[in-house]
This record gives sequence, structure tokens and C-alpha cells, in this order.
Amino acid sequence: MYKMTAMRSLLPPQLRVLVRDWLSGNNVVLRSRRDGHVVVDSGYVKHAALTLELLESDYALAGEPLAKVVNTHCHSDHMGGNAAIKEKYACPIALPEDEAPIVAQWDTKALLLDYADQTAPRFAADELLRRDDVHVWGDLEWHVIAAPGHDMRAVVFYNPEYRILISGDALWENGYGFVMPPAIDPVALAATRATLVALAELDIRVVVPGHGDVFTDVEPALARAFARTESFAEVPERLARHALKVALTFSLLNRERMPLSDLPAYVSRIGLFRDINACCLQLSPVGLAEMLVRELERAGAVKQEDGWLRPC
Repeated sequence: MYKMTAMRSLLPPQLRVLVRDWLSGNNVVLRSRRDGHVVVDSGYVKHAALTLELLESDYALAGEPLAKVVNTHCHSDHMGGNAAIKEKYACPIALPEDEAPIVAQWDTKALLLDYADQTAPRFAADELLRRDDVHVWGDLEWHVIAAPGHDMRAVVFYNPEYRILISGDALWENGYGFVMPPAIDPVALAATRATLVALAELDIRVVVPGHGDVFTDVEPALARAFARTESFAEVPERLARHALKVALTFSLLNRERMPLSDLPAYVSRIGLFRDINACCLQLSPVGLAEMLVRELERAGAVKQEDGWLRPC
């Protein structure tokens, strides 16, 4: 469910990373006795109680107050604990400026909530993170950089002193968060490529990703991300299949299991599956369900067990 990063020696002592699983994005704690402690991203609502417990640990806040919650973007695995954290610590929530109106409207389709079989408690933004602004968190300067693609309103945070990137879902060690296919969002893949170009221009020593452990092999990670982007551009259907496989795996991590017999009705009912299938794949519900199970089993992401589909 969580671990302290194995790469602690690469980070300044006031930067603490709680590496979560694939249902909850990582929590980054930036400690400052002068300005107050800041937490970047809050995990999934199902793990909210654990998130609060982790933040209370000696490694994170050690029972001290929290000054602010900051989000790289507003998908459920990164902002699902916002409401619980605000209730406990009475601290402001800072969002990327383009996310704030979506959150204010609580547009569940744009936030990929019920539209993608996800959930999060409603909350409100107290502060805005504007691109190119500089904030001091954890006694370090963090530059706000727009990072559209996986989420068209996302940002990342870069510290030039230690050359650290808090990348959210814009860059992982092996890829990035799923991107909408061109038939759904014509600019998302191009925006993903532009974000990777912008990150490649930074002098990055260490990446703190939204999922997975901290890593330093930045150039190979970027090369893999660029290669994935080109592969998706060459075969848009591949991107559509990838998006649906990621979405189904995430739902299974939350639900823990799903009757195999329910899967055709599920992919017909949930908007993300229905829309991507209609625009890109045009399979029957049964055909789509069979394709998803077959490819996810081949990848080792799911397993069939006594009529149930479970995540591995």
C-alpha cells in the first residue's frame, strides 16, 4: 500500500516521498518550520484514512500542523484525499489555475469521476497555481510548469537548486498517465509530446513521479516516453486500447473484483468505455470485454478466478 522512497539519499532532508500503489498517487511532503509544511497530492478516497495515518508519521508531518495541500492535477488518485486532509488540518488547497473552475463546477466528466467509474469527495480550491509562478515550499523554490497531456490542465513542479522534478503523471520511469485518443481529444497527444519536449529542456537530476519510486535515469525515461508517444501517434487504435486497459485496471484496483459476466454491460454503461469504443474501436460490448481481458491477462495485469476478474 505504501513505502518510504528507497532513494532518500538523493533528496534534500525536508523533502519526503511516500510511495503509494497504483490506486493512490504518491504523496510528497515538503517540510518547513518557518513557512509550514506542504503536501503535494493526496491519493484516492478509498485510501484516505491511510493517507491521514501516513501524514501523521514521523517521516512525514510527525504530528505537526499542515499549511497547505497542493495538487499536480485533479484526477481521483491525486486529489481523492483532499477533503479528508482539509477537514483534519483546516488548511487551504491549491490547484492548477485551469483545474479550479472544473472543480468549482464539479464537472464529473472532465474530472474523470463517474464518467470513468471513479469517485472523489467534493472540495473547493482556496488558491491557484499559475504557470510560470514560483512558490517556496519546504524552504525550496518550485517553478510551476504547465504539463498538459494526460490531464490537459496539469502542472509539474521543478526545483532548479537540486534539479528535482515533481512530475505527477506527466512522466514516470516507464511512460506517463494514459492520454485520450485523438477521436476524443484531438490535441491531447500533441500536448503530451510538447510537455515531454519541455521537460527534456530542463536540467533534471531526480524525478519524483506520481506513481512508482523516485528515479534518476531521466534521459532513458524520456526516451521511453517519446517512443510511446510516437507509437500511439502511428496507431491511434493502440492509444484507445491502452486508455481503456488502464481505466479498467484502475477500476479493478478500487473494486477489487468484478464478475466476468458483468463486463459487457459495464463497458456499455461507463461513459469513457462507451465513447472510446464508439469513436475508435467499434467493437460489440462482448468483443470489447473479451479484448480487454485478453490483453490485460497477457500483460499480467489481471487474472480470472472462479468467474471473477481481479487485478494482479
